[in-house]
Amino acid sequence: MRILVVGAGATGGYFGGRLAQAGRDVTFLVRAKRAEELQRSGLVIRSPRGDVTLRDVKTVLADQISEPYDLVLLSCKAYSLDDAIESFAPAVGETTMILPVLNGMHHVDVLREKFGASKVLGGQCVIAATLNREREVVHLNDMHSIGFGELGGGISERVRAIASTFEGAGFDSTAADNILQQMWEKWMFLATLAATTCLHRAAIGDILKTPDGRRVIEGMLSECKAVATANGYPLGETSNARAQTILFAEGSPLTASMLRDIEGQSRIEADHIVGDLIARGGDAQQGALSLLRVAYSHLKAYEARQARQSA
Repeated sequence: MRILVVGAGATGGYFGGRLAQAGRDVTFLVRAKRAEELQRSGLVIRSPRGDVTLRDVKTVLADQISEPYDLVLLSCKAYSLDDAIESFAPAVGETTMILPVLNGMHHVDVLREKFGASKVLGGQCVIAATLNREREVVHLNDMHSIGFGELGGGISERVRAIASTFEGAGFDSTAADNILQQMWEKWMFLATLAATTCLHRAAIGDILKTPDGRRVIEGMLSECKAVATANGYPLGETSNARAQTILFAEGSPLTASMLRDIEGQSRIEADHIVGDLIARGGDAQQGALSLLRVAYSHLKAYEARQARQSA
């Protein structure tokens, strides 16, 4: 299976790097500067699961793609989706599978509209990783998993083929017959975490020490769960228990990556993670001023200030 990994940042660099380390046929679609970095220093992964430096990494620039790939692994930020689509479009042929591991659901609609429903799979990943100053991929904890499957459900032959390719590649992978449910459950947890930690500019443990912090987290989670239920994806017992354990852990230093982006004065996925959730929330999110809408206004105010200061 010929795999095109779009980008060699934290997420794409980690999973693509592990696949390459395991001998899979992996090419990274990168910009010229990143290609030069990889040629000079290799793809370096620092991880509790084992460090690795990959030399002779295969890279390609957008204008160099001359034939389709079997699988496109897409892990860009939501605000870079349009640019990413333009760059990898020449790699999509009749039988190409596109596996996005972005958060939320809007990207699925965009990809299906652009390439056709048959080419797009559902996917999600669980990993905390970043690029350090040396442009190395730094894996921050033990979690490194990808789930994938047909958007219509079931386990198809092509999903089995991906599962076989990912097996033994140095990270956890699961072929799911209900990938949309899993994507919605992750979205609900992430939206709650992002909305609450960004709104308070604090970690979960700090929020829980405030007079009404627990109530805010409870309210935010309840609203997110209501949106999922209204769309036909109620939060399962296992995911709900996990969310309760993590979101109400006393003393927890946990924050959303979106808060770290705000603190670094970087771009954020406000529209994709919170705004799109509100848009899918029905009457409950279009009427009274909800907690989600307050959090979304907070995020949009940050974006407006960033735009004003950079003008």
